[in-house]
Formats: sequence, structure tokens, C-alpha cells
Amino acid sequence: MKVGILTISDRGVRGEYEDRSGPLITEIIGRRTSWQVSHQAIVADDVEEIKAALLAWCQEGVHLILTTGGTGFSPRDVTPEATRQVIERETPGIAEAMRAESLKVTQHAMLSRAVAGIRGQTLIVNLPGNPKAVKENMDVLLPVLPHALQLLSDHPGSESEHRTV
Repeated sequence: MKVGILTISDRGVRGEYEDRSGPLITEIIGRRTSWQVSHQAIVADDVEEIKAALLAWCQEGVHLILTTGGTGFSPRDVTPEATRQVIERETPGIAEAMRAESLKVTQHAMLSRAVAGIRGQTLIVNLPGNPKAVKENMDVLLPVLPHALQLLSDHPGSESEHRTV
């Protein structure tokens, strides 16, 4: 599986801020999966820049794109808007699960506007910019991502993992 990690940060692009969330996601992916982080970049909080990166990576066959940053209430936080312009199908359960679990840690989780969705065979998930919140959200995501990506790739036998009542 090819993974892309896109950090959205005006200050990061200008070199005024050291990105800690992107490298943390890379570390978690490397430690807990066999996937390869094939794409990594920092872009400004700009809808067109975010869209351009997401679209290019989808076209290049990245299976999973994890964004970090730009999901809050600040006027410059536009990651969800850019993501919605790229995805073809929204996957609300992913963002709902991340918020639900994060609410157990902080009430501020309800301020997250993160979204998740599918474009072609690529799953795109918005994560917060805070490293602590990134780790908490990755703990929620990682158990379901292998199955989600199998389903998305139409992998033979992926449906067999569904439980019957």
C-alpha cells in the first residue's frame, strides 16, 4: 500500500514551524503497518494547493492519503473544504469515529471539521494538526484501515471479513 502524508500549514511552508505531525504519522505507519510512505509534502492553508496535491497523488496511485492540519475553526483552516472538492464519495463514519473517541479525551474534539472520503481507489482522511491528537486518531483508524483499503481495491475475499448476524 502506498501512503501519502500531506501537512497543511502556512507557517510550515514558510519554515517558521517544524512539522511534527507528518513525521509522527510516518513513524506510526512504519511501526504498525507494512505500508510504504511514498509521498510526503507540506502545503499552505490554501484550497487550490491542497486540492492540487490530493489530485496529483490520487492520479499517481496513492492508496491512502492522510492530511494533518487545517481542520479547525480558524478562517485559514480549509482542509475539509479542499478535501470535499476532491472526493467522489464521503465516508462519514471515519470522521465520526475519530471525533467520538477524541471526545473521551477533550471536549474540543467537537470543534474538529475533519472529513474523510474516497476518490477512485484512494481513501483520504483529514487528521488534526496537533501531534497528540494525531496519535489518538491513528489509534482509532489503524484497526479498520487494512479492511477499508482492501474493499476499496476490490481485493478478492475482502467481503469475507464482514460478519454475519
